[in-house]
Amino acid sequence: MGILEDKSRARLFYKYLSRVYDRVNPFIWNERMRTEALDLLDIDADDRVLDVGCGTGFGTEGILEHTDDVYGLDQSPHQLEKATTKLGDDPVQFCFGDAERLPFADDSFDVVWSSGSIEYWPNPVSALRECRRVARPGGQVLVVGPNYPRSSIFQKLADAIMLFYDAEDADRMFAEAGFDDVEHVTMGPGYNPEIAITTVARVPA
Repeated sequence: MGILEDKSRARLFYKYLSRVYDRVNPFIWNERMRTEALDLLDIDADDRVLDVGCGTGFGTEGILEHTDDVYGLDQSPHQLEKATTKLGDDPVQFCFGDAERLPFADDSFDVVWSSGSIEYWPNPVSALRECRRVARPGGQVLVVGPNYPRSSIFQKLADAIMLFYDAEDADRMFAEAGFDDVEHVTMGPGYNPEIAITTVARVPA
């Protein structure tokens, strides 16, 4: 387990990163990538969407281009403060919470989105099960995470920091979480077009 796959360390990390997050983020996860990911989903104007690990609201902002019934959840109060300052509480409803224990009823959302969060989840399968639980039957769950590097040196560094994974790992995690209709797309900024792996799964009807 990487050092940031610990919730208290991750909160401390984001306490300081939140101050510069929106300036650093575009080098790793930019608007073009966000659009590519959103294009993988079928979001109608009246759909309810949950952004798990919403951070400062970068993904949330893109979701709002498709629907205004949006909820954002994060375990970092500092990131949530930034998101609320940026987007306000209307129409987005932001809340403090844990991806492994989502504070929502079963079948509450048409789409569950999570970008740049799974790498900090100590138990990603448990969190994916929660995403499936709160998504309605037939709904979609999209997760963007860091693609496993090809270099053995960078693999060792990645493993020491947080969760990096490839399509095979994603297949295993999503299968254990109860998904059976899963697709993967790699994407990234110009300097590394495969830095991220985006997985879209449909909840069994």
